[in-house]
Amino acid sequence: MAGVAVVGLTACAWIGIRAELAKGELESAIPLASKIQDQVVSGDGASAGATAAELSRHAASAASLTSDPVWRAFEVVPFLGPNLVAVRQLAAVVDGVAQNAVTPLAQVAGAVKLSDFKPVNGAINVQPLVDAQPQFAVANAALTSAASQVAAIDTSATLPVVRSAADQLTNAVTKAAGSVDDVDRAVRLVPNMLGASGPRNYVLLFQNPAELRATGGIAGAVALIHAEGGQIKLAQQASSTDFPLYKTPVLPLAEETRGLYGENTGQYIQDVNFTPDFAQTGPLAREMWKRQFGVEADGVVSIDPVALSYLLRATGPITLPTGDMLTADNAVQLLLSDVYARYKKPADQDKFFAAAASSVFSAVSSGNADPKALITALAQAGSEYRLLVWSAHADDQAVLADTTLAGGLPVSDASATRFGVYLNDGTGAKMGMYLDMKVALGQATCRKDERPNYGVTVTLTNTAPADAATTLSDYVTGGAVFGVPRGNVKTVVSVYGAPGMENLGMTRDGGVVGYHPGTDAGYPVSAVTVELSPGQSTVLQFGWLGEKPDTSSLLAQMTPGIHVSETMGGDLSCESPLW
Repeated sequence: MAGVAVVGLTACAWIGIRAELAKGELESAIPLASKIQDQVVSGDGASAGATAAELSRHAASAASLTSDPVWRAFEVVPFLGPNLVAVRQLAAVVDGVAQNAVTPLAQVAGAVKLSDFKPVNGAINVQPLVDAQPQFAVANAALTSAASQVAAIDTSATLPVVRSAADQLTNAVTKAAGSVDDVDRAVRLVPNMLGASGPRNYVLLFQNPAELRATGGIAGAVALIHAEGGQIKLAQQASSTDFPLYKTPVLPLAEETRGLYGENTGQYIQDVNFTPDFAQTGPLAREMWKRQFGVEADGVVSIDPVALSYLLRATGPITLPTGDMLTADNAVQLLLSDVYARYKKPADQDKFFAAAASSVFSAVSSGNADPKALITALAQAGSEYRLLVWSAHADDQAVLADTTLAGGLPVSDASATRFGVYLNDGTGAKMGMYLDMKVALGQATCRKDERPNYGVTVTLTNTAPADAATTLSDYVTGGAVFGVPRGNVKTVVSVYGAPGMENLGMTRDGGVVGYHPGTDAGYPVSAVTVELSPGQSTVLQFGWLGEKPDTSSLLAQMTPGIHVSETMGGDLSCESPLW
């Protein structure tokens, strides 16, 4: 018995000593992670490599200290065991990240710099991005695996200190995985799109949210961009008036798309984005360009004036051929309001839009933009769905597929339930400048089975002046050509629930009203047409019943209008007339 006691005490001491040693190794590794980040950002590849090697040694030692046979044997001991299992698994994750993610990333430190994204004489040197692809692919796979591993660690029966360490590692790995995934996609996608493996052509849609469409606005100006070997050129410019209204859709439309948005979606260049799914818009615009100009493009890119204003932060002010100074502060007002007061003919307005787009493109492609500010501008535009990309190349489209750049329908996951709120103009005019939208999302559990009720509240306001009918031009108000009185704003509102939800209908200003129910690729949809006179507001609430109990966050993906739409939390009552 004494011998057994001695063995037990010795084993306990062994575990305690190794745990303390492992703790020291991990604590030594923590500051090295921040140090490597600074070295990578500064481009100091040699120092980053040396620090990564030191970090790997500490991580490997911690993993070894927590995985020997004695440690594993004590993992079955009540109370102590779950803590030992969790610590071993945490150390293994850190070791895997150090060996398979940090080390490859350190190898490319200094090889890929912000300046690589700055065009020189109209060209971007894509070779550093191509060379870095293997390392980023390995690091991305390792961090994705680490995120899954750390999420699977059971800390329900561990001490608070172990649970806290697991939470910190989860947050750090998740954040790093997202960042590296973004860069991995960029180094794979950018060289291809810039013609590293052969010439590429892209149709550029310059969306005008003064006349709303689900993804932003009508394509008033259109262009063709040519890319080859990193060289970017504006090959051709066109106006939407250069395209006919085709008698039938240029490509087959899904029955759901026809039912919700009509045949015009596939018949006219200004209507290809009635649908909020840019993966449908892209092929339609590509086919229309091919029919009109004979060039089958490799993809379609869309941008709007608000995104241009972000780019102007990077380029600085630009002088247009008209003599106007285009700046980040005046771009939206000049392009979406002042132009209509200055030019009465649509053709002249289109020329002005084309000149502005060409000037900004020239400033960016010539290398006049600050690369950090340029990437920040593009990232903001992408996050707000103001910059959209569709590729006809399956490999490139697969890289884009689940990013904001792809402009897909909202995807719900364990972290958030996502709704879609999309607007299409019904005025036939340029009154989008005067439409304000606020969105509130709410949830209430009113049923015994705990299936949640959701409410998406959309408040629309016509901010046009009271005398808009006489002070605004007919081109802006529509001149009542489509039956909408001058100054009024007519809008089709389409709200998407998540797949699996039941559509419970809608109210307007508190009363139940009729609406157009539908589905789109498995998403339940409620659509309604609203007309507002100057100064008038209306509150629309769309009801949904969730498929199962849910405590995730609520988010909305919205049409990017001229004014940044507000999204708020909303109180939802079980007394709603919708349930």
